[in-house]
Amino acid sequence: MVGKFFVKGGEDGSGRLTGWESDFMIPTPMANLPSHPNDPLHGVTLERVLQEMVGKHGWEGLALQIPIRCFMFDPSIRSSLTFLRKNPWARKKLEDWYGYEVTRRAL
Repeated sequence: MVGKFFVKGGEDGSGRLTGWESDFMIPTPMANLPSHPNDPLHGVTLERVLQEMVGKHGWEGLALQIPIRCFMFDPSIRSSLTFLRKNPWARKKLEDWYGYEVTRRAL
C-alpha cells in the first residue's frame, strides 16, 4: 500500500490519477522545479567554486584577494576545501567573490 503513494499515473497505466490516488500529492522530478535566477551559487558545489576560481585566477590570485594560509602556502584543492568548510567566514568571502564574477560575466 505504501508504494501506491508514489505511483505516477493511475493503476490502469494511462497516466491519469484514478480513485484514491488523486487525493495524495505525487512528487515531481527536480528538473521540473523552478530555477533560482538570482542565486549564482544554486546547484554549485564548493569544490566546483574553488576549481573555477583557481582555474581563472590561480592560487596567487586567490591569496592576493583572500589572504589565508591554505591559498598562500602549499595550496591544494583538498586542504583548501577542508579549511573553507570549517571556517564559514572564509567560505563566504570565496562564494561572494565567485558570485560577483558570475554576475559580472552575465552582463
